Amino acid sequence: MSVAEEVRVHHVDEHMRIGEVSARTGLSLRTIRYYEEVGLVTPSARSQGGFRLYTEPDVTRLRLVRRMKPLGFQLDEMRELLGLLYPGHGVDDGVPTLDERELSRLREFTERAERRCAELRATLDVAEDFAAMLRASLARHTERARRT
Repeated sequence: MSVAEEVRVHHVDEHMRIGEVSARTGLSLRTIRYYEEVGLVTPSARSQGGFRLYTEPDVTRLRLVRRMKPLGFQLDEMRELLGLLYPGHGVDDGVPTLDERELSRLREFTERAERRCAELRATLDVAEDFAAMLRASLARHTERARRT
């Protein structure tokens, strides 16, 4: 299911418990609780029983954090970037107004993400070349074994 489809399924005001958020984000319960502890996400509410309750904007923030992690962003950088993208801990449909300093930081984050993507593509190319070499070697040895 695409993100757009999930947004239609879960109205912004609907609350989800942490297990559903975990299933939808691919993050463990422990990781979600840790991200709450370090200030990357805050549950939108608590149930009468004290369970954390999340909304669609919370899920969106967690998905963004998950995308930042492989790009090497540190927790404080993630927090800053989320603040630039979504001031006020929500996910706004509008575009926030950034001052020059904030715009400069957003450019820096963008450039860093693009550099890291290029590095990851280069690493993937090396890994794919290695896997191709292994497949070729396996094919040769399999063919040789069939002939004997």
